[in-house]
Amino acid sequence: MISTSDFRTGLTLEVDNDVYQIVEFQHVKPGKGAAFVRTKLRNMRTGAVIEKTFNPNEKFPPARIERQAVQYLYNDGENYNVMNTETFDQFAISAAEMGDSVKWLKENMTLTVATYNGAIIGVELPNTVELEVVDTAPGIKGDTASGGGKPATLETGAVINVPFFVNVGDVLQVDTRTGTYIKRV
Repeated sequence: MISTSDFRTGLTLEVDNDVYQIVEFQHVKPGKGAAFVRTKLRNMRTGAVIEKTFNPNEKFPPARIERQAVQYLYNDGENYNVMNTETFDQFAISAAEMGDSVKWLKENMTLTVATYNGAIIGVELPNTVELEVVDTAPGIKGDTASGGGKPATLETGAVINVPFFVNVGDVLQVDTRTGTYIKRV
């Protein structure tokens, strides 16, 4: 069991029959009244962040999250097929389990699948990916990197805002956590 005094950022635990990860926490000792622990918890299944307050003597069962490296192979229309990079076992992940990760997926990309009690609760992508621009307005001479941006469609179908000098065919480095342009490769 995990006590509130053992809380640390990144710790996963079971609260109200669901799996949460601690985003931030604070032990509060007011001048009057009992001490308490104020936390921000991220639901591992939905990604939603909630604020919750606990008594200092509460205890919670730990949530053992297993992570395995997989390689994305292909989409068969309904599911995303992946292969475990250690055992070479192939399995399918539904679009609901993939969530917003699908807009950054390229074939042969290495992902991390998080499971809890044998059920997939999340897919973690690399922090950055390199994707080709397939559609955007043409660049005009004199456009600079600091003067705004334009929308660009990437090879996976994702649309991001890019500087004016980016053209069709350019390969861009994109941050998968925020969906923002980093640089042209």
